[in-house]
Amino acid sequence: MYDDTTGGIKVTVEPRFLEDQSDPDDHHFVWAYSVRIENKGVERVQLLNRYWRITNGLGDIKEVRGSGVVGEQPVLQPGEAFEYTSGTPLSTPSGIMSGTYEMQRGDGDTFEVAIPAFSLDSPHESASVN
Repeated sequence: MYDDTTGGIKVTVEPRFLEDQSDPDDHHFVWAYSVRIENKGVERVQLLNRYWRITNGLGDIKEVRGSGVVGEQPVLQPGEAFEYTSGTPLSTPSGIMSGTYEMQRGDGDTFEVAIPAFSLDSPHESASVN
């Protein structure tokens, strides 16, 4: 598990490789990742937008921007949490994801919350010990 806290908002991510949706012979590797966003602050916040930076094992970068997460823009009161699961494919057996959420406070001010960098690892990655 990976976690980071920004401005009282804790983001925890747990990735997992999906063997049944992957086809290593066709260079198609798929991961799901579960995210928990917790408001540990003292005021209401709303998640407005997301930004993902997905880097495959060759260093190729794909950026994804969009409104909300899984079709929602959740509002979190202090002490509340929102959880969702999404996924991403890669053409390599490993990679890294990181990003940010744009959040808005009750007074209208916006701020960015870090999504911790997390590793996408599959059992198909060849590793060597030097």
